[in-house]
Amino acid sequence: MKIAFRTHDLGAKGIDGVIYRLQSCGIEAVQLVVYKFMEGVKQLPGSLTPQMAEYIGTALKGAGVSVPLIGAYFNPVHSNKQKVADCKATFKDYLKYAKVLGSNIVGSETGSFNDDKWTYNPLNRTDEALQTVIETFTELADYAAEQGVYIGMEGAAGHCCYCVKQLKRAIDGINRPNVKVIFDLYNYLDMSNYDKYMDILDEGLATFAGKIVVFHMKDFVVEEGKIKQVAPGKGNFDYPAILRKIKAYDPEAVLVLEGTTGDDIVPAIEFVKSTWASV
Repeated sequence: MKIAFRTHDLGAKGIDGVIYRLQSCGIEAVQLVVYKFMEGVKQLPGSLTPQMAEYIGTALKGAGVSVPLIGAYFNPVHSNKQKVADCKATFKDYLKYAKVLGSNIVGSETGSFNDDKWTYNPLNRTDEALQTVIETFTELADYAAEQGVYIGMEGAAGHCCYCVKQLKRAIDGINRPNVKVIFDLYNYLDMSNYDKYMDILDEGLATFAGKIVVFHMKDFVVEEGKIKQVAPGKGNFDYPAILRKIKAYDPEAVLVLEGTTGDDIVPAIEFVKSTWASV
């Protein structure tokens, strides 16, 4: 098992600052989101240069930090079509430089018709949404294949791939061998199903057998009639039961503690490590 963090959750800017934080917290892997921690890099085509990719990749490798996932998340159903085109082109840049950066997979969620809010919209659950996702990610999977790398897709209750079954429909529609899954149990929860999270986990592990490359680990509480994310060990998840199932699925699983920041980082690492060791 390997614990990882998103680079921009570490509270540092620049590659040197990120590496310092990783080493001070004992973290050996990152979900790399370059434009969220490197000054001067934007989520725009051409903003990540070959020189910058080489600089970052060399620094991480030298520090002994692995990169199980590169994040280039974008909204394929955004109403601003130029923004979609720019983000697709940026995604392709990261596919092109993935190996230089130290990874072989670039991932994204599947978007929402609420544009930048990434929240539930009835249109997300239409055939139009599904077909747009399939067309978009098929194009990206084909480009990834040319580069010898993979794409990763992540579902969420408020997005176009709003459940395990819908994400499987999209992946089946894409029908490319280099499409992998980023599994985030918390993402699939809302007020209608949060008490059935173990069933959703079982469904995901069975449905995506052999395809899951990263697990996003979070926790949750219910406040004022809404699901609220908290750090692992601070919420309602039965972590021993969850990690026992993940461990059986993949003893070498990559667990990204996505959204865990600040003073929660070290206690969350210790909690996940000790729980993993006990199951």
